[in-house]
Amino acid sequence: MSTAPNARLLHLKGRLFLSFNLRAVTGLHIGGSPGTLAIGNVDNPVIRDPLTGQPYIPGSSLRGKMRALMEKWLGRPQNNRIGQTTIHVCKQAQDYVSCELCRTFGIPGEYDHSETSRLIVRDAFLTPTSRQELANARTDLPYTEIKWEAAIDRVTSAATPRQLERVPAGAVFAGTLTFNLYNDADTDLRLFGRVLEAMQLLEEDYLGGQGARGSGQVRFEQLRLALRLNEQYEQQLQPFHQAAATLDELIQAWRKQLGS
Repeated sequence: MSTAPNARLLHLKGRLFLSFNLRAVTGLHIGGSPGTLAIGNVDNPVIRDPLTGQPYIPGSSLRGKMRALMEKWLGRPQNNRIGQTTIHVCKQAQDYVSCELCRTFGIPGEYDHSETSRLIVRDAFLTPTSRQELANARTDLPYTEIKWEAAIDRVTSAATPRQLERVPAGAVFAGTLTFNLYNDADTDLRLFGRVLEAMQLLEEDYLGGQGARGSGQVRFEQLRLALRLNEQYEQQLQPFHQAAATLDELIQAWRKQLGS
């Protein structure tokens, strides 16, 4: 074992596992690359699994949106540039210790006080039922619809039509996330509450593109939360409580569980 003064101990005490269905309440557009994924000359295609050709929700899109909403919710300053995007990062160790946002979603590894992210969000794929329903439907493209819009010139009133590929409203994706509990498991259990809040903020906002024009409203359904402590890894997952039909139901049960 290292005896260096700055050596850190990160002890994994357990993990929370949350599975859920994510329903597209309105059409959902998470963009793919037109150069590689376009089908039928669509201007703005959705991202698709290259093996199945079916649309899916990247975990990075879901996690990134949750983090962005939580930054605004907690009023954290956007102070770290990544390409054309600016996010919040605690650049000083003393700030990081008390920042529930950075401790939940992590910070870049270039900082000495960085830790492995507690939150892991997996890609979400169409449920078998939803996949079959979309396959049977007469959609414009396999599993998706084409939404036509028009930009109006404010002077001449001339309309410029444009098209957008969307996953139709009603489609359901199955997703999961994992939350690591490190050195102080009791404190980290409370940090998980921030994840539930970020999911709630997402339900009130939108996922993907063109949200201000109606796309991307989503709802979490059929949530199931389980806990596995490191001394129980040879045992079956222990349900943290009964499955919840809605996110609000899960949040209420979680707060009751923690006595908050």
